[in-house]
Amino acid sequence: MTASPTILVTGSTGNTGRPLVTKLLARGVSVRAASRHPTPEAADGVRFDWYDPATFDGVLAGVDAAYLVPPPLDPDPQVAMAPFLATARQAGVSRMVLLGSSAVESGGPAVGQVAQLVSQMFEEWVVLRPSWFMQNFVSGHHHAESARTMGKIVTATGQGRVAFIDVEDIAEVAAHALVAHEPLQGDLILTGPEALSYADVAATLTEVLARPVRHDPVTTGELEQMLAQHIPEPAAAMLASIDQLLALGIEDRTTDTVERVTGRPPRSLKETLRVSLTG
Repeated sequence: MTASPTILVTGSTGNTGRPLVTKLLARGVSVRAASRHPTPEAADGVRFDWYDPATFDGVLAGVDAAYLVPPPLDPDPQVAMAPFLATARQAGVSRMVLLGSSAVESGGPAVGQVAQLVSQMFEEWVVLRPSWFMQNFVSGHHHAESARTMGKIVTATGQGRVAFIDVEDIAEVAAHALVAHEPLQGDLILTGPEALSYADVAATLTEVLARPVRHDPVTTGELEQMLAQHIPEPAAAMLASIDQLLALGIEDRTTDTVERVTGRPPRSLKETLRVSLTG
């Protein structure tokens, strides 16, 4: 990679992309902030759409490394992303960092197929596989909205536990993966410091907000029906099936990746909620 690299950040206005742009600019690198609706920032904001190949060449020109956020709620993102990856390789992009999921291994469904392509097509590559975002309880996510308006969080996870992670921690690891002289390589599973049930999350929200929030468990079928009122049915089915897997304990684990890469421990849920909800 060049001494002063140009970094492409897709999804630059999203959960992980926005803080990543800030962290990369603080490191003094050139950032190309790409999204479907770019906003004026202290970066090179450009329009980009996974489903519009006409936008590919413009965002890739002169890029050394790229951060890829798959199109949200697409059950088969490789259809849109494979042509982009081929264009990126032809354009000479040397390092690729993909935002994946801790629940999906390389070669698995959805983003797992994209992860496999990235590993096959690029010599320097990292697949970040974070756990569920803490920001789901403070942003426009349906959990945050439900907790705020109805005092409850509805899931089909039962007593399943998740080591929720702050998107700021994901962005810090991503920044290192994109610009480090000695590149990271392979799959990196990112988690917060402790695995929590949604009942634990509700109790933490109750403490931070000083008003009751409860966990309201439902069946997988009930959750799918609820979600299908707001998002396409295939996406609702996919999200409900993930809750079913969480109930079986697939995310009941923690890793030391954030501390190993950044030199400090990941933020706790209580810390993130206090900063985000109470200032």
